[in-house]
Amino acid sequence: MIRERAPAKVNLLLHVGPRRADGLHELCSLFASIDLADEVTVERADADEVVCAGVEGPNLALTAVERFRAEAAPDLPPLRVTIEKRIPVAAGLGGGSADAAAVLRAANRLAGELLGADGLRALGARVGADVPSQVEPRHALVTGAGEEVEPVELPPMALVLVPDEHGLSTAEVYAQADALGTTRTQLERDRVRALAARPLDELAAALENDLEGAAISLRPELCARQGELREAGALTARVTGSGPTVFGVFRPGEEPEIDGAIRTELV
Repeated sequence: MIRERAPAKVNLLLHVGPRRADGLHELCSLFASIDLADEVTVERADADEVVCAGVEGPNLALTAVERFRAEAAPDLPPLRVTIEKRIPVAAGLGGGSADAAAVLRAANRLAGELLGADGLRALGARVGADVPSQVEPRHALVTGAGEEVEPVELPPMALVLVPDEHGLSTAEVYAQADALGTTRTQLERDRVRALAARPLDELAAALENDLEGAAISLRPELCARQGELREAGALTARVTGSGPTVFGVFRPGEEPEIDGAIRTELV
């Protein structure tokens, strides 16, 4: 039995570029790895199975098992994956991708460490766009369609997350962004990389999300949540990823208690 933590991520900054020939958008994003995490257990079983209370339907964790076996370890035995879910589902926090990446790490250990981190990231890119960044959970500049991952350092900060009871479809939000014309024709990787090294006040002032307008057009109530976080002293309040989770950036130790919110720190 192998246990893995699967930390959530927050898109502190997300720029979305043109759609590629494969249908995916180019992006340039600062990912912050946070201490909110699922717990993933992988063990041998009679048949492949994912057990995740409260989450029904297809699961990227099962896709990860199947893809790893098909591409790296044909003799990998059937596996049971049990996920103790703490990251809200369809919230823009990368929980499903983090779980899938944790499964890849565990399967690789069971198979005798056949792949290094680069190999796992390449395989993970064929499981889901956010999976490569979660193979080695850390703060990162993420580019391409999510497959290019460069570690970065971020200034200390505290985050307050305000999730929504109902998730948002990533595909629907991207389609809305295309319809609204809020994506970019060109991405500036060097500028975004440089932002990561700035003091917290400067970084917070520069944060933006090209999918935010699309998410708010689908869920107008997100604006009120941003306002609540700013009134509580947040340096800034944005939507993470495709939403609908809103996050506020605070100086360490200054994060408030807000009903229904999750206080978290970077890891």
